[in-house]
Amino acid sequence: MIQDFLQYDFLRNSLYAALLIGLAAPLLGVFVVIRRLSLIADALSHVTLSGIAASLLLEKTVFTGGFINPLYMGMLFSMGGALFIEKLRVVYKHYQELAIPIILSGGIGLGVIFISLAKGFNTDLFNYLFGSVSAVSENDLIAITAITFLVVISIILLYKELFLLSFDEEYATATGLKSKWIHFAFIMLVALVIAASMRVVGILLVSSLMTLPVAASIRIAKGFKQTILFSVLFGELAVVGGLITSYQLDLAPGGTIVVIAVIILVGAILWKKKKTA
Repeated sequence: MIQDFLQYDFLRNSLYAALLIGLAAPLLGVFVVIRRLSLIADALSHVTLSGIAASLLLEKTVFTGGFINPLYMGMLFSMGGALFIEKLRVVYKHYQELAIPIILSGGIGLGVIFISLAKGFNTDLFNYLFGSVSAVSENDLIAITAITFLVVISIILLYKELFLLSFDEEYATATGLKSKWIHFAFIMLVALVIAASMRVVGILLVSSLMTLPVAASIRIAKGFKQTILFSVLFGELAVVGGLITSYQLDLAPGGTIVVIAVIILVGAILWKKKKTA
């Protein structure tokens, strides 16, 4: 099995992409969870679905030669959805949480329309929904690598600012911190990671990779930095274990990755209970 992953390009690309996503998604997920923005990942994933469906529709009706890479169209829609969320948060100052279900509903509605115009599902769209071991191309891997590098660098450079915004946004704003722009950059990174993760995890399951490892880490970590370390560790275990399991059993990797992440979470909860008993 290990030889297969090293021998075949498509398996090697999937493994490398899974390792990168296992780092980037939980790394951002810690700040997403702490800031109580977990549902943003769900909303942006549904907007990404609209982008994928739109690109497949265009490929089927206009660019029949496969001119458009669905990954980039998904990124474009995801970033657009993030912008709309921020605009709606300004419009509904006292009900900012409304922005998320509005964008989520709009994203899934638009996606359904595009799918209907494309005359239903096909194999490519199914792979984007639930992930695929063979879906990651070299161009996709390059894009995922660049996004992961951007996430890591941004977290390193803005760690103190993001930490302060996560735990006391009012104080951060009072100290003169440019919280608006930092939050905007953070949401853009979340949008990019969600779009990049769809190749391996799948659009409908990618939000789980941002929240489940973090939820498990919170149960056993003794500090914020340790929470980040455990989240990344659990994320890597989930994606690698899920990828290998899906290849062995011929399953969609998204489902196996999420199930392993759930098992890790349950294990962390039980271990915490046993320790405190």
